[in-house]
Amino acid sequence: MALSWAASCQRSHRRAAVPEPIRELAPGILHWKAQHPNLRADVSSYVLTESRVLLDPIMPAEGVEWFEEKGLQPAAIILTNRHHWRASGAFVERFGCSVHASRSGLHEFGPDQPVEPFDFGDVLPGGIVAHEVGVICPDETALEIAEVKALAVADGVIDYDRLGFVPDRYMDEPEHTKRGLYDRYERLAGAVDFEHLLVAHGDPIVLNGRAELREWANAREL
Repeated sequence: MALSWAASCQRSHRRAAVPEPIRELAPGILHWKAQHPNLRADVSSYVLTESRVLLDPIMPAEGVEWFEEKGLQPAAIILTNRHHWRASGAFVERFGCSVHASRSGLHEFGPDQPVEPFDFGDVLPGGIVAHEVGVICPDETALEIAEVKALAVADGVIDYDRLGFVPDRYMDEPEHTKRGLYDRYERLAGAVDFEHLLVAHGDPIVLNGRAELREWANAREL
């Protein structure tokens, strides 16, 4: 059975007591984790060093100053769904970078959250391609990052000790939603060439991400 969200959060809460520093996950990808103020669990964020694109940025322990000190001033932020604004405002204020989110989730953002909409199939900053996942919410997106052979995902699949789903209460029709997500990720794992799976919730999978996503989707544990 998939690990329960409650158990996941309890383990994550213990791990997130001290934020993990920014570190190299794989060539061209930096990763860090910090506790989300609402979820009380650790979440993951990434920066692509070549394009200076941030993915779903939570505030790192080093602060936004770290990016300036390292010459990695963000050029753009891409959100995998509308709920992942996180600390984007602090980066926009400091660096003036653009924020990109799915057009179908724009209703989530207020006037103090400037967002540029994208449509599925668009090529975004850094040559990143936006793929539709949907199912759990209309704006659920997977980002194909060819330059570093990675796929970034939002809330449709999480990884706290193993791949799984968010709790049923976050789904309108849990069994239907899970089947739909399995279908979408199975299709993505077959169509997109990637090695690293960059999750927004939990721990990324390095090198074996495509195989693990395909195996999980094929198993279809409900």
